[in-house]
Amino acid sequence: MLAYIFSNQGWGSLVGSLMTIIVLAIYKHVMDVEGKTSKVDGVWRIIVGVSLIPAFGTLYQRLTLPESTRFLASRQQTLNSSSGKIEAVENPGGKNVDVDDVKAESPTTNPDDIVEPDIIKKKAQFSEFVQYFSEWRHAKILIGTCACWFFLDIAFYGINLNQNVVLLEIGYAGKTGNAWEKLFKVSTGNIIITVLGFVPGYWVSILTIEKLGRKWIQIQGFLMSALFLAILAGKFHSLAPAPFVVCFSFLQFFFNFGANTTTYVYPAEVFPTRFRAFAHGISAASGKAGAIISALAFNSLSNKIGTPAVLLIFFACCLAGAVFSLLLPEVRGRDPDLILAQEIRESRA
Repeated sequence: MLAYIFSNQGWGSLVGSLMTIIVLAIYKHVMDVEGKTSKVDGVWRIIVGVSLIPAFGTLYQRLTLPESTRFLASRQQTLNSSSGKIEAVENPGGKNVDVDDVKAESPTTNPDDIVEPDIIKKKAQFSEFVQYFSEWRHAKILIGTCACWFFLDIAFYGINLNQNVVLLEIGYAGKTGNAWEKLFKVSTGNIIITVLGFVPGYWVSILTIEKLGRKWIQIQGFLMSALFLAILAGKFHSLAPAPFVVCFSFLQFFFNFGANTTTYVYPAEVFPTRFRAFAHGISAASGKAGAIISALAFNSLSNKIGTPAVLLIFFACCLAGAVFSLLLPEVRGRDPDLILAQEIRESRA
């Protein structure tokens, strides 16, 4: 379900590319025939404005989304010591939640093992978070999720935020034609890559994540992305347009049939419910730090050392991501709340 939800980013990219082509086609006459190149500003404004529609639609859904039963079981419910049942509480979304709902969400989990009675009586404190992750067995997992997301986003956003630049530099958009023709060709190149690599990569992840496991998908995704980045860096100025698009599409495919999907899924599954949101937030923030660094540095580095050298930096980041993935356990069939409960019992014993 996590992989499926995240895959909608691919559909969003596809619709965004289609919207760009449609709006450019509407502006063809005024830009191409009348020669009013400055009207491209209108294209940009329309595309940005249209993106507000799904944003506001999502905002309502997010505000009315009920909390998960797992969260309620961990934070708000109390155990009935005599019956071993979890007392029902009122869900913010209007649904009464009891032990059967928890079982339905996690059929193999015994609710008595999810949390200890003295833990759920109080809110989680930052000191408790620090104490939990002061142990290496827990800290290495957080280091792994943060580092993998950081290195992934350096390469992923470095490529995708500057995809037009890369296409232009190898001549895919052509060196001839007026401004409108160049923009339209670049947009066409973007949508081809999205269809061939971006969307299929997500769906292969969805179909195989329970069979291959998160760790295998993440490591092979990093390694295969590194391979195609190395090819692009080594043959950047000599690849013909067709081989370049094929190679670039495979790069996008293994970004998404790989770490771009699993770095989102891992923190949502590997940490106990009590620490999950905080740890997932730190992991995501680490990724966005990598994205910011890449977005700010790409153009200046490309001018100083050349785009092939920048691609080699992304290659090194993918290799680093594969190495840090070794710190992570396979989470398929692993219940972190059961593990936490067992650790607490062992500590008391």
